[in-house]
Amino acid sequence: MDFHPHPSLPEFRGCGQVHVRCRKSKRGGGPQRRTVLTVFDWAVEVVEQYLVEIRPSFGCLAHPALFLTERGTRISPAYIDEGFAEIRVEAGLDELLTPHCLRHSYVTHLAEQGWASKFIQDQVGHSHAATTAIYMSVGDDYKDRMVRAAIDEQLSRLRDGGADGDRL
Repeated sequence: MDFHPHPSLPEFRGCGQVHVRCRKSKRGGGPQRRTVLTVFDWAVEVVEQYLVEIRPSFGCLAHPALFLTERGTRISPAYIDEGFAEIRVEAGLDELLTPHCLRHSYVTHLAEQGWASKFIQDQVGHSHAATTAIYMSVGDDYKDRMVRAAIDEQLSRLRDGGADGDRL
C-alpha cells in the first residue's frame, strides 16, 4: 500500500490516493492492484502523524513497506487480526467484530454521507453493485432522512404542478 498525491485533491497533499498492491483476486486470477481515493480529510492528519512520529521509531526508514511491525517487518493479516482482537477485548466489544467489519463501516459511512453508489463500489473494488449493497448497514436516522427527502421532493413536485399539471 502506498500513498500518493492526487491532482484533483491538493488539500490532501501526498495522501490523496492509496495504491493497494494486493487485493483478493477473481476466480482463477492473480492478485490485482487498484487505487482508492482518500475521502475523509482527517485521514491525512492521521497518516502524516504516523509517518512523522511513529514509523521512524521502527528504525527501518529505507524499508519499502508503509506499515511495519515493531520488529521492522511487513505486517501480515495475522498481525492485524491479533492486534485488532486485543483492542476489541480491551474495549469490551463483541468477539464477532473483525477487521473486515471496518470495511463494512467504510461502505456504510460513504453511503450515509451521500457518495454515489458507483463510487463506493469502485472504492471497495466490487465488480457488482449487489455485493456492495450487502456491505451497507445504514442507520435509522439515515433512513429517516432519505424518506423525508423523498417525501419532500414529491410534495414539491405536486405544489409546483407535477407531470400532469395538478397543484396542491
